[in-house]
Formats: sequence, C-alpha cells, structure tokens
Amino acid sequence: MSSVSVSHILRLGAALCLLFGLQQLGGAALIKAKAALAPVLIDDAWERVLAAGGGVHRPWPWADTWPVARLRFPAEGVELPVLHGDGGNSLAFAPGRALASAPFGTEGVSVIGGHRDTHFAFLEHVTRGDTVELQLRSGEWRRYRVREVRIADAARETLSGSDTHEELMLVTCYPFDALAAGGPLRYVVSARPLASSARIFEI
Repeated sequence: MSSVSVSHILRLGAALCLLFGLQQLGGAALIKAKAALAPVLIDDAWERVLAAGGGVHRPWPWADTWPVARLRFPAEGVELPVLHGDGGNSLAFAPGRALASAPFGTEGVSVIGGHRDTHFAFLEHVTRGDTVELQLRSGEWRRYRVREVRIADAARETLSGSDTHEELMLVTCYPFDALAAGGPLRYVVSARPLASSARIFEI
C-alpha cells in the first residue's frame, strides 16, 4: 500500500472518528465540526478523483454530493472545489454545478452557483479580463477569460448563453450586502476559453 493511500486512510479515519465523537456531544458541536472538517474531506475526495482519473468519490460516506472540478481565480487568490449539484446541501459546503447546465469542457454553458456571503463573496471584485482556471476530473486545467459581469433579474429573464461555444457562468445572489436572502437579482460572471483553451500544467 502506498504512503499516499495510507495517509488518506489515516486522515479520513481521524476525521470520521472526531465527527462521530462530536455527534455524541450535541448538535451545536456537530454543526461546528462539519464546518471545520468538510473542506478537508472535500479536498481529500478531490485528490482521490484525480488519482483515479475521474469517477464519483464522496467526501463522507453519506454525502449526497461530491467534487466534480476545482475553480481558481489567480488575481483574487481564490481556489475552491466545485460540487455536484447546486442545491442547498451542496452550496452549504462549496459552489456547485447546476445539473441542467453543460458538462465542463464541452459546448454550451456550464453554470456554477454559490452563496454571495461565503464562497462567492469574492465575485464582487472580479472584473472583465480576469483569468479563471478550472481543473477537470482528468486533471486537466482549462483557462478562461471573464468577458462580462452583469446583474440579472431572475424574475424577468432566464440566464442563458451560447449553445455552440464553451462558456463558464458563475452566479450568486445580489446585492452582496443584502440583509435578507431570496431576492430576484443575480450577479453573473461569464467567461469564455482563451484562444488556445490551453492545458495548464503545474510546475
């Protein structure tokens, strides 16, 4: 057994034991434990995805979501996992890909949703021309450039993009400092692949 797999087993075992122990202590402790442990377990699941070259690898056995990509904004110093689905169970832990949208790296619009006050708070500072990088399950990094940042009214329009060109669309609620959630406005960041749509290799 490789040192990587042994390390993975030890980390996962320790995290699950801690989570079980805190569950016995009470609900409040469990919520805090989940918030602290979830990023570690999700990152670990993503490493398993990369090692296997794809597939479904749940961050914890009962999870109803799993990592499907990794998102990076170099100018903002932000790197985040992207989970399967954009329902509440996914967005509590990380941004998620809308299941009705195009698969990553294919023609059409791939939509990633996230909460404005947590994972996608940084979108407020993203500007046209910024670079976006997306790592696929194969390990390939794809590079995009932000071409549009706009505010949309979800009650009056359907968010859409090109059906014939690859496009990445990041969506969060707006305004960022709203006191109440659930309004109709959305902050939309659209990006297209760079001309080369080149693979990026880690140095």
